[in-house]
This record gives sequence, structure tokens and C-alpha cells, in this order.
Amino acid sequence: MFYRRAMKQLEAWSLKKDRKPLILRGARQVGKTTLVRMFAEKFEHYVELNLELEENKKIFSKNLAIREIVQSISLQKNVPLINSKALLFIDEIQNSPQAISMMRYFYEEFDNLFVIAAGSLLEAVIGKEQISFPVGRIEYLFMYPVTFTEFLEAKGNDEAIKAYNNIPMADFAHATLLKLFHEYVMLGGMPEVVKTWFESNDVLDLKSIYRNLLISYHDDITKYARNSSMIDIMRHTVETIPFEAGKRITFRGFGNSNYRSREIGEALRSLQNAGLIDLVYPVTSTDPPIIPNKRKKPRLQFLDTGLVNYSVGLFDQYIGINDLSSLYKGRIIEHIVGQELKVLLSQQDHQLTFWVREKKQSQAEIDFLVSFKGRLIPIETKSGNVGKLRSLHLFMNASDSKFAIRLYAGKLNIQKIKLSSEKEVTLLNLPYFLVGKLYDYLEYYAK
Repeated sequence: MFYRRAMKQLEAWSLKKDRKPLILRGARQVGKTTLVRMFAEKFEHYVELNLELEENKKIFSKNLAIREIVQSISLQKNVPLINSKALLFIDEIQNSPQAISMMRYFYEEFDNLFVIAAGSLLEAVIGKEQISFPVGRIEYLFMYPVTFTEFLEAKGNDEAIKAYNNIPMADFAHATLLKLFHEYVMLGGMPEVVKTWFESNDVLDLKSIYRNLLISYHDDITKYARNSSMIDIMRHTVETIPFEAGKRITFRGFGNSNYRSREIGEALRSLQNAGLIDLVYPVTSTDPPIIPNKRKKPRLQFLDTGLVNYSVGLFDQYIGINDLSSLYKGRIIEHIVGQELKVLLSQQDHQLTFWVREKKQSQAEIDFLVSFKGRLIPIETKSGNVGKLRSLHLFMNASDSKFAIRLYAGKLNIQKIKLSSEKEVTLLNLPYFLVGKLYDYLEYYAK
């Protein structure tokens, strides 16, 4: 497989003096297991337990003390875990509530042992079994689908990477990076898809991977439904999500169903806990801090844009495309920007959100909203004349901020815009493939 940026975070974790056991979180098939196996090459000894296998799972089902558990693992795997530089990886830990409960004791009694756990639907299991982790005994690391930066690195295009990382980007690199970004958006960021594409360069080889991923999510989530009725509701929800991705949704009747708001809400929150979706709620204020309004309709963000492309049948429409804003009524470009922005915001401990003004005579919506140096920065993903960005003008008139961003297919440039209130604002027109560099550009232009 290829290098993932989360490797740097694992390396930083391993060097901490007060290192705690690490739980690697994220949806199934985003590359958690592969990442840990690559990381394991740095260790003298490595043990991997897959708790989907009964022989590994039963180690934690005997009510043994933590020291006896470690000795049992060492004996079973014939690997010294004590008094050596050893990494213990407990995969699919959601299959054993006992193993989840025992994670805290590794820190208390085996602080010299490097322990990582991973699994899907952890929140569902923790909630169902009422497992609690004492503060300060566990660390967490989230993994996401492959970003555009990781895609370029995996592709091995050193010149494109150099141009992408250069700030400000040179005009001559625009056409190449735009084409590469369209390739990335078509595929999405599921690691197996990206790997297979680089090996065969044939979309037909990818379709079975997308299909199997969706089936695995479908089968996974229903395991943790609280009753048979919820199984049906969750199945419907999983099947509907790719077609509703990028839209603001109403829970009641979701996906042309007769299901009630409470039922759909429960299903969607379970999927959010599994890392498969985000319910992105809007902000209604133009002043910081960012406080999402949970009474408003959320926008649905799916795990991966490639899965949306497959489900909706959009692959053919990428041939010769010059501007993603024209594809699928603009929903794909908004969705991939959300996917990239979510990873970026997670590094700032911020969440994905957008802005709305909902009045009878004046409806307005801004695609995304970020906080920077005490100001709210609106982000629109729109092509065309800036004079048509009506919602952006409304936001800027009401806000103290004098800086906004437009993500589009065009080249990097800055415009000064005079609003109806005579207020002058700065609009950074940023090629949408640079969304992963958003904060770098904000810092650059702030200087």
C-alpha cells in the first residue's frame, strides 16, 4: 500500500513520554489495519489479534487480570511482549466488550508496551454495553479516506506535489492539478479503490470494490440495531444515503419512506457514530464562535465521494470535464470539498458546518464556514461572475469579516468587491483542488 499522513501522528504518539493506549477510529476500510501493519515495521516485536477470530477473542473472555492477559498473548503467539520494544495491535475490537474495557489497564500496568486498537462501530458497542473510559487513560486517532494530497503522493507525481505545496501556486501548474483532482474526485478516497486504480487504470475493476464496500457497510450497521424494526429502518437509510448526499435533509419520510423523524434520526446518528456519514448542521450567526443550530435541517455528508459516484452512476460524466460545478447540479464539488475540509478541520478540532439565513422574504445559504484568527470566513463553491454570489454578499454585509473565499475551477487570484453597503471586502478565488491547503493560504494572505 502507500504512505498515509496518519503515520506521522502514530510516530508522534510513539515518542510521547506519557503514552497511553491508542484507539484508531474511522469507518471500515479506510486503511486502519494497513496503517498499523506498516507502522509495526519500526518495532522489534509485533503481535496482531483479530477479535473476529474466536481463538483471539476468548483471551479476553476469561476474566483474567491484565498481566495474565499479556502473558497469555505472549504464550499463544510466542512473542515476548514484556521488557522489549513490542507493539500489540487489537483489531476488530468491537467484537469484544471485555477487550474494550481492558484497554485502560494497559496504561496503568504496562506503560512500556505499545498498544493500538481499531474497530468499526465502536461507539455503538460502547453505548450498548455502557462501557466508560476514565479520562486520561486512552488516546484516540481518527482516520479518513485518502485525501488529494495523499493521492498525489501515492501516484508518485513529484512535480505535481511540488507545485501543489508551493504557496502561492504557479499559474502554469493549474491545468495539470485540475486534471489530477478530477481523477481523484471520480475515484474517491477509499484506499483499495486508489490502489487498484494505480495498478489497472480501469474503472471496471473498481465497481466490484465499491459494491462490496457498500454491502459491508449495509451488513455491519444492522448488527447493532436494537430490534428487528430498526434493522429495516437502518437498511433503508444505508441504501438511501448515497442518493441524498450533499443535500439538506428532513428526517421524517427520509428517502420517500413512511418512517418517523425519531426512527430515522436514530438510524442516522448510528451511522454517524460508525463514521459513515456526517450530519452537518448550519450556523445562523455571522459572528464567532461557530455554534451549529441543531433545530435547522442538516446537510448530509457521506463517507466518500467515489461511493456516491458509483451509486448514482456518474463515472461516464467525468470524461473531458473541465469544471465539477457543472456535474450533478454542483453537488459533487460541494461534497468533495466537504470531504477534504472535514480532514483539515479535524486537525484544528473544529467541525464541518455552513451558514444559513432563513426568513420568509430572504433565504440565503453559504456552502461552508471556517474560523480563522477570531473571524468567520465564508466559503462558496461556485463558478461564474462574483456578482451572482448573492448569499455571500448578504453574509459579508452582516459580518465584521472582510475576507471571503470562493472555490472554483479557475485560477488563483484576489478580487476587491464593494458591497451594497459600500463595505469593501477581499475575495480569494482559490482553485477548488487547493481546499486541502486552505489554512496555508489564509495564513499567506493574512501576512
